[in-house]
Amino acid sequence: MKLADILSPGRVAVGVAATSKKRALEEIARLLALGAPSVAPADILASLASREKLGSTGLGHGVAIPHGRMAGVSTSIGAFVRLKHPVDYDTHDGQPVDLVFGLLVPQNATGEHLQHLAAIAEKFSDDDLCAQIHAARDDAAVYALLAG
Repeated sequence: MKLADILSPGRVAVGVAATSKKRALEEIARLLALGAPSVAPADILASLASREKLGSTGLGHGVAIPHGRMAGVSTSIGAFVRLKHPVDYDTHDGQPVDLVFGLLVPQNATGEHLQHLAAIAEKFSDDDLCAQIHAARDDAAVYALLAG
């Protein structure tokens, strides 16, 4: 799977000034809603927050992949933010997070959900890619890195 299959340039934001995990999730929910116009951002946020209650989606090394399943979504949708300043995200390594890739999948898409999560986690385990994302100047440059 390529991230370009689930991500669009309009759902990538660089320099987001979130001051907490909750604010970062709110921004991801807003961007995900752009790809699911029939679903309210507040409902997406509730789905993401509900998953976070089961355990942090922080991977470590400054990366988090908040995700959720939702009725009313017909295809998997991705969104990405690079935060202006890292936020505490309750990660297992204790490191704050500044790279956040959100994933929303259809309610019954369990296999697809797991495949997407694995592909996203693999992409962000590449230290060189993460360094390039940190150095990228704007949304378009980050999208090009993620979609490539």
